[in-house]
Amino acid sequence: MGSKLKSSVYEAELERLQRELVEMQEAIRHEGMRVAIIFEGRDTAGKGGTITRITAELNPRAYDVVALAVPTEREAGQWYFQRYVERLPARGELALFDRSWYNRAGVERVMGYCTPQETEEFLRTVPDLERMLVGSGLILLKYWLEVSPEQQERRFRERLEDPVKRWKLSPVDAEARARYEEYSAARDEMLLRTDIPEAPWFVVDADDQRRARLNCMQHILERVPQRRAAAPMELPPLERAQRASDPPASVARVPERW
Repeated sequence: MGSKLKSSVYEAELERLQRELVEMQEAIRHEGMRVAIIFEGRDTAGKGGTITRITAELNPRAYDVVALAVPTEREAGQWYFQRYVERLPARGELALFDRSWYNRAGVERVMGYCTPQETEEFLRTVPDLERMLVGSGLILLKYWLEVSPEQQERRFRERLEDPVKRWKLSPVDAEARARYEEYSAARDEMLLRTDIPEAPWFVVDADDQRRARLNCMQHILERVPQRRAAAPMELPPLERAQRASDPPASVARVPERW
């Protein structure tokens, strides 16, 4: 890692990349691409923050952030992949997964929420599923955001002490601190067994969140085919107003306090 990234450099690069991501999204829509991006990593690695910066300027009608809660009783009785497959993008759409089906190889495995047999079945079958998805035309990107134990502890403490961020902590997060090595072993097996040519893993050094965001955004732009976007829309001449443009004075207004 280099020296601390200056705020001015970060903001300038962030703005540039967000503009390019808007162009990428328009190309996805115009060319009918289907793009799914998976973000995995330890707690506090910055998955949500990275997704927020990626989508900040995008058209919300053409992307979906998928962050599924604990499965319901009915979902628990479905094919494991079912509720994730339902959220895959249609033609012209982008889907970003804040954790994904890889929960089975990580938190579910380490915390004992699934059996060893279920974990093994997942690791055996998920490469075939992803080959099928990619073979159908889906562009699938998989990122693992890696954070050191020292940086993770600092971020846990920050969340604990900041009322605005405290909601991000859960009992599972606390338990994860005590199982760091188990998570490391689960991560390594998962990456090795599911890193396939059709859908490889990409590890992002996330100790420096700003660099991680920029590096990830740039990589996405390089991996999604940049073909042609639709021509910019031209605005017709503004129609000359024939009546007052303000709403009726009798309708209540929000008080102007600033």
